[in-house]
Amino acid sequence: MLRPWDLQIVLERDLAMPAYLQIAHALIDAIRRGRLASGSALPGTRELAMRVGVNRKTIQQSYEELVAQGWLTAEATRGTFVSALLPLVPEVPQAGQIAGAKLADFSLRRLAPDLPVLLPRPGTLIFDDGAPDTRLMPAELLARAYRRALLQGSRHNRLGYGDPRGSLVLREAVAEMLRADRGLDCTEKNICITRGSQMGIFLAARLLAQSGDHVAIETLSYPPAREAFRAVGAKILSVEIDDQGMQLDRLEALCRQQSVRAVYVTPHHHFPTTVVLPPERRIRLLALAEQFGFVIVEDDYDHEFHFSHRPMLPLASAHGWGKLLYIGSLSKLLSPSLRIGYLAAAESVVTRAAAEIMMIDRQGDPVTEAMAAEIMTTGVLKSHARKVLRIYAERRECLAAALRQQLGDAVDFSLPPGGLALWVKFAAHIDLPALAEAGLKHGVGITPGQAFAVNGDKIQGARLGFGSMNEAELQEAVRRLRQALAEVQ
Repeated sequence: MLRPWDLQIVLERDLAMPAYLQIAHALIDAIRRGRLASGSALPGTRELAMRVGVNRKTIQQSYEELVAQGWLTAEATRGTFVSALLPLVPEVPQAGQIAGAKLADFSLRRLAPDLPVLLPRPGTLIFDDGAPDTRLMPAELLARAYRRALLQGSRHNRLGYGDPRGSLVLREAVAEMLRADRGLDCTEKNICITRGSQMGIFLAARLLAQSGDHVAIETLSYPPAREAFRAVGAKILSVEIDDQGMQLDRLEALCRQQSVRAVYVTPHHHFPTTVVLPPERRIRLLALAEQFGFVIVEDDYDHEFHFSHRPMLPLASAHGWGKLLYIGSLSKLLSPSLRIGYLAAAESVVTRAAAEIMMIDRQGDPVTEAMAAEIMTTGVLKSHARKVLRIYAERRECLAAALRQQLGDAVDFSLPPGGLALWVKFAAHIDLPALAEAGLKHGVGITPGQAFAVNGDKIQGARLGFGSMNEAELQEAVRRLRQALAEVQ
């Protein structure tokens, strides 16, 4: 039987993929493109082996693989054929052979979120937005606690599916910490464990807002929070800030103009400027929530890092759960890679959040959660917090001194009372986007303040994180920034 079809298969000898699989994939591609029609005969194994330049057994392996997958059928006396059960497909030329051809349109919905990301680069020092130094993490203590959690979880069959709110032992530990250290009136029923604080923010957006709802956010704010509310269709209202945080006269004026569903704030250390919302404004914000019926989403992302006095108690400590959701994280204390955050709210809200989690990732890692609960209840976490607080305070002073010595009048800033970053204002004549671009060429990364602006306005400032670099690295990063500044000036 003549087989006029000329099968062209070229093997890539450098590939790790075995030759028989390369041949099988080439045949599948030919079938999908319509070059091998349903029911058509394939060359004999000896003939195809000679054309491709392989051993006959290699072709036999390829055919056997495709027969097992259902692409081919083998008849003992007649040969091997493309399965007759496959639909007829017209031969499709390569896209490059068609004038004006384009790739398939997946019709992606919505615009991509506008989020600044400075990814690590070899040899580049990054002024992040306030990340911790993971080299300070008590890795050996965590490793031992993790091993114990893994062994106990395996012995007691606790590594399967569990409560989407998080493991009971961790929710109890978080509730105890919030009661003892932050004055919150809560139990484990008010706690939902999340994979970082950002998941808590996204859950809050899903629970509180829908298309057309108004959500108020400060003019400078945390970009992933802003985009989380936009992702659910909320309309963002921008509230002006000053050197004490959100201007509540402006918020009240907005509330009188239209219905506000929620207000997102970072009162402990405003993101990105680091200022602390004073008591009188906190009291008024809570009063406005009662007056106008909006919900406060309080993001307390780095509560532990306060250098001048004890951290101010959260808004949630002075308010019931009727009009407030509280979000926190262990990431700043330990490592973002652990992905442990929490949402504290009314029990009904936590139950609803758990239903959302069932659609996202089902639950967290029970071993990691058990490990975290152990280091919280045994005092390891508190001890670590006291240790790193001293180190971060020294790094804050180091960065401030380096900026004053090396950049002089080009920058202006106030030493923040807490947090892991400085908000630095640059002289008006400095082009910050150009400085950021030049900085990468000199091996230092910064994020211009425009990234934090709700309306994309030009902001003559940048948030320079100092926690993730040691003192020598901070000095070197500022030196590189000075070189970049000299280039753009």
